[in-house]
Amino acid sequence: MCSIMGFMGKSISLEEFKDHFDKTISRGPDMQQINCYGDVILGFERLAIMGLSPEGMQPFECHGNAVVCNGEIYGFRPIKKELEKEYTFISESDCEILLPMYEKYGVEMFAKLDAEYACIIYDAKKNTLIAARDPIGIRPLFYGYTAEGEIMFASEAKNLVGLTDKIMPFPPGYYYADGEFVCYRDMTAVKEVSQDDLETVCSKIHDKLVAGIEKRLDADAPVGFLLSGGLDSSLVCAVSAQILKKPIRTFAIGMSTDAIDLKYAKEVADHIHSDHTEIIITKEDVLAALPEVVHILGTFDITTIRASIGMYLICKAIHETTDVRVLLTGEISDELFGYKYTDFAPSAEAFQEESAKRIRELYMYDVLRADRCISTNSMEARVPFGDLDFVEYVMSIDPEKKMNKYNKGKYLLRHAFEGDYLPYSILMREKAAFSDAVGHSMVDYLKAYAEEKYDDAAFEAGCAKYDYVKPFTKESLLYRDLFEQFYPGQAEMIVDFWMPNKEWEGCNVNDPSARVLSNYGASGV
Repeated sequence: MCSIMGFMGKSISLEEFKDHFDKTISRGPDMQQINCYGDVILGFERLAIMGLSPEGMQPFECHGNAVVCNGEIYGFRPIKKELEKEYTFISESDCEILLPMYEKYGVEMFAKLDAEYACIIYDAKKNTLIAARDPIGIRPLFYGYTAEGEIMFASEAKNLVGLTDKIMPFPPGYYYADGEFVCYRDMTAVKEVSQDDLETVCSKIHDKLVAGIEKRLDADAPVGFLLSGGLDSSLVCAVSAQILKKPIRTFAIGMSTDAIDLKYAKEVADHIHSDHTEIIITKEDVLAALPEVVHILGTFDITTIRASIGMYLICKAIHETTDVRVLLTGEISDELFGYKYTDFAPSAEAFQEESAKRIRELYMYDVLRADRCISTNSMEARVPFGDLDFVEYVMSIDPEKKMNKYNKGKYLLRHAFEGDYLPYSILMREKAAFSDAVGHSMVDYLKAYAEEKYDDAAFEAGCAKYDYVKPFTKESLLYRDLFEQFYPGQAEMIVDFWMPNKEWEGCNVNDPSARVLSNYGASGV
């Protein structure tokens, strides 16, 4: 990951800008550069992944314009080759193509990118800032305004705390230009429902996911893989091992007392012959990490915080003990193919609407978790299930085929990879939430800690402090109080708690864990 920040105006000094930009230096520990262009300040903190030479440092400049980008531009080489007819490149960085693209296509460039990115462009001729974010929101970007109405952008909310009264997430799939936010690509808008038969659907799922994984293996820095032993991360690891034709480095985490994932992760690692590492954590590790996890996440959401504890600790261990700089993960499969609770969807239309809602909100939940847990440990996250071509196709599949009509959730994905990729037992393993599968005790410890912290009177008084997205359990109050310590008055960055669709029969629950659903079954064993 890298960190970017931009501001246009006179009310923030260069020194104040730097003080706030330094809060995310772990995202880009290799080098920091802050440049001024009149009333514009652009900052870049680099984690070198593609084009490791000093020439790959940003901001990139061309004809008075400048750009900073936190991103990976997939398939950039053909674009670069075409642009070389008019432009001389100085580095091997994928992001150097952005300014020539802007000069050639203007804001239409953003719809042409196959990328996970957030960028800020200074247009010298117009003396203005343009910003954009990828259509899923895999790379973070926030914005706000000064009291004078001057706009600012930054990779993380923590950069903007104290500079603006209201920090807002930059909407995925939008660009900002001429004072307006414009949607350039909505991944949930289905132009035409696919009429492919089941086998054709599964064949395309296979080929498009393999292509999405393959392009994300392109890095000039060491690559590793998070492996839970669940379907999604196991597929990413198994396909990668076949593509690379050499042992990959896999990492799994679990509680010392009741880890569920570890045994399945080892089974996958043995099958694909990976260089496998297990990280064991304790109750003390979990509780000690909690405040820092809330700080790095910038959320009070229960599910996100629970799932981030294990992810933060495994990434911390990888950072401290290896040279890995890129981590591939299995996020975004659930939003496309279904959760445990979507087995209760009352209709195909309802299933599709729920999937679209989850895709639109990903940037506040799962991809936020992946980005922060990995980037705060100075590594880059890559998410193959978020490949734009893959997501667009899966969203176009007739939702009747995506519903659980085969007595097995995510059947299309499972069927697509039948063969020698994974042991059949792993391919058909029931879904278990990551926070639960690290060990049921982890969530139990967090709940118990909250119970100890608040008696009933303190709980009532604590909940009464908040009007927006009120806490409803002692655990949720604990997380909200921690959030307010780090991001006072900024709760509107998160629209709500991630919860199953309570309007559906069987889903009106008060805990986001799949453990409370009647169909959890063998998920937790």
